[in-house]
Amino acid sequence: MTDVLVPDTGVGRRRRAPRGQGRKLREEILAAAERLLRETGDQEAVSIRAVADAVGVTPPSIYLHFADKTDLIFAICQKHFAELDRTLQEASTGSEDPLESLRRQGRAYVHFGIDRPEEYRILFMTRPAAAPEGWNEARVKESASFHHLVEAVQASLDAGAIGPANAVPVAFGLWAAMHGLTSLFVAKPGLFGPEREALIDHVLDVQIAGLARPRRAPRAGGGRRRLAGSARRRRRGRAALPGR
Repeated sequence: MTDVLVPDTGVGRRRRAPRGQGRKLREEILAAAERLLRETGDQEAVSIRAVADAVGVTPPSIYLHFADKTDLIFAICQKHFAELDRTLQEASTGSEDPLESLRRQGRAYVHFGIDRPEEYRILFMTRPAAAPEGWNEARVKESASFHHLVEAVQASLDAGAIGPANAVPVAFGLWAAMHGLTSLFVAKPGLFGPEREALIDHVLDVQIAGLARPRRAPRAGGGRRRLAGSARRRRRGRAALPGR
């Protein structure tokens, strides 16, 4: 473990942290940066100097653990990415209906973004060129949360709740719908006001209705044949009446 420089009481001197405490300092840096991000709600307000002051170390100490501010910010978001997966899994716990499980996960996804708007924006709305190396499309597709979404869709397919399809495109479609809605809430938080929950329900209703296997329609012409048969029976009944 790399030794870490930390403040000392002596003027102009710094002492080295005991060997093995570098990981602890890294966690303290992450916690301080996350706290600043939550308090300010603005990535730009989280500077290396502000984080260093919050932890009680010098700015160069931060760079022993993180390449730059962007690396630090995305390390925070990586924790939230894992939390997103746990949130979605917990939301569907106890549901035996596969479509209801998808609905619950969709609602949980939207509220995750609403509750963490800046973290969500950084994770899913940052320009690719501004993200650290390695934070690309492949990383998102390989995430546990997406794999679990595909599994939930596959469970609906296996149960016959939705028509034959490839689980991966269906999962992407659901994610795209929920991401679009969440992005609107993050970008324009006051736009929908009290109608927000009704809008979430509406989008989920549309998505689930579009996936649900349609009920089998009556055979073509069956209704006309039944009507014709009924008319013939009525005519025979009238002909059998006395006086006819």
